[in-house]
Amino acid sequence: MIEYIQSILLIIAAILMIISAIGLVSLGKDTKNIVYARIHIAGLFDIACIIAMIGIGQYLLAGIYFILAPFIAHAVANAYWKKEDRENNVDLQNVEVVVDENHPFIHPKEKMRAFESENSEKLKTDDRFSVTTLEINEDE
Repeated sequence: MIEYIQSILLIIAAILMIISAIGLVSLGKDTKNIVYARIHIAGLFDIACIIAMIGIGQYLLAGIYFILAPFIAHAVANAYWKKEDRENNVDLQNVEVVVDENHPFIHPKEKMRAFESENSEKLKTDDRFSVTTLEINEDE
């Protein structure tokens, strides 16, 4: 009887994994909030794995996974929100970098563009000299 219950649990887990895989593959690259959608689908994978672990008799591992999986998903979503989600996070929209004019290594883009346009003839003839700009956001 226990073997039948384990088999049913494994079949349910396999069906959930197939459904999640189809959902993950069918997401388009231009989907709004794609990271959050992928995390949501990964939650279905987590439940399928927990059911599979219960099906094979790994109750302690299933319990630990059941407790840790939501924390990990929240950590990933929170990290994305804090550092990269410019569409939804108002704090990251229209961030302007303030550059000190007297800083020896960091210069404003406008100053570097003006320098490049003044010395464009020198730059074309001398391949050893190049000017690059680096954007630094000190909030990150």
